Amino acid sequence: MSISKLFSETLKVVNVGSPSFKKDFETQGLDYVHLEWKPPASGDLKLLSLLNKIRPYSEQIEKANEEVVSKIKAAEAKLVAVKQAKDVIPNMTSHTILHSGPPIAFENMAGPMQGAIIGALMYEGLAKDEKEATLLAKSGKITFDSAHHHQAVGPMAGIISASMPVHVLYNEVHGNYSYCTINEGLGKVLRYGANSKEVLDRLKFMETTVMPVLNEAVELAKGIDIKSIITQALHMGDECHNRNKASSALFLREVAGYIVQTSFSDEMKSGTLNFIKNNEHYFLNLSMPYCKLALDSARHTPYSTVVVAMSRNGVDFGIQLAHSDKWFTAPANYVKGLMFPGFTEDDAAPDIGDSAITETCGIGGFAMGGAPAIVQFVGGVVKQAYDYSKEMHEITSGKHQVFTLPPLDFMPTALGIDILKVVETNILPIINTGMAHKKAGVGQVGAGLVNPPMACFEKALEDYAKGVK
Repeated sequence: MSISKLFSETLKVVNVGSPSFKKDFETQGLDYVHLEWKPPASGDLKLLSLLNKIRPYSEQIEKANEEVVSKIKAAEAKLVAVKQAKDVIPNMTSHTILHSGPPIAFENMAGPMQGAIIGALMYEGLAKDEKEATLLAKSGKITFDSAHHHQAVGPMAGIISASMPVHVLYNEVHGNYSYCTINEGLGKVLRYGANSKEVLDRLKFMETTVMPVLNEAVELAKGIDIKSIITQALHMGDECHNRNKASSALFLREVAGYIVQTSFSDEMKSGTLNFIKNNEHYFLNLSMPYCKLALDSARHTPYSTVVVAMSRNGVDFGIQLAHSDKWFTAPANYVKGLMFPGFTEDDAAPDIGDSAITETCGIGGFAMGGAPAIVQFVGGVVKQAYDYSKEMHEITSGKHQVFTLPPLDFMPTALGIDILKVVETNILPIINTGMAHKKAGVGQVGAGLVNPPMACFEKALEDYAKGVK
């Protein structure tokens, strides 16, 4: 086309990246096409250098990441028992307390986590009151550790002590186990740091009634298929992190008939049935260990750049990669969303809990496009939920063909967060989650959306680059 012909026709504007130019075109009423674009790694020369250093290993990385995604997708998960933590969790002792997120010392923990530990020590009979429990927690006689180091996960504070009942999940494909406490329900609960008599009495009820009845029911059922329930629930409006209405109902349907057949009294059976029926979040504590189980099956894969754990302790956010057990941490962000009446953003603690294991496995925030009702809980509009589910495919190495989203034409969920793609595109994983009050025991003050700190992925990239030669 000649220059004279070019300028004799109506010019059409393509705006690349710059939001300020975009605003100018809108002000002038010009037709334009806007192309969202940012330079790789936001133009950071250090990060670009690290990405270039790794580039010669692209073939090995791609092959390793394909292997990781394949293992995660292949993992099966059956609930095979409900037992006390000390009887099933590896390296669990009477003086061990597990918590959510990367490791942290008691004195550095967020208020909700400290409050939950104090409650756990009283629940275990190791302290008679809060003052005694606080002194014991500071004494050095209690071993604190990340639940992830013991094949376990827990929501919010994520506290697991020796006598607490835990769901035991088994992966028949890879032969590994995972563990998670039973969800307490809403209101004043240990996971938000509450430790009153009401909270401890409920924990004892779960230990003495719910645990034995459920364990026998699961034995009669020869295991409950958790992966299958997630698959169905995603087609019924759940994303299996903050919305578990369908999944909890499906689980109750699977287990109810076996509960009735157990050898326990009618009072214990009805108590267990009602406990599950009245708790719409019951299944969260089954979807989380499923995700942990599947992701752990892909650990220790050389060259992989896929994330197998994202977790937060109310102070730090941490990630782990498939090729290494190292934690890469940065200060946790604050959740942005809807506050419950009477609370403001200043009341909320930083992001906390192991429940981001769901997003790490491609559900939760990654599956919001299949659960549009979730926006009423975390804020935003339905289109955002759709857009997030689509966008996550830009930072992952694969997709989960079994987990599909009907509102998006049965699009598979994005699977296998790749640190290289996160750094290169500057797109962070999306997490939907609850907000805990910064003070122990107040409880949930809202819900919303949050991203991991980019620093976690940058540190992981730098460490990875050191390992290649």
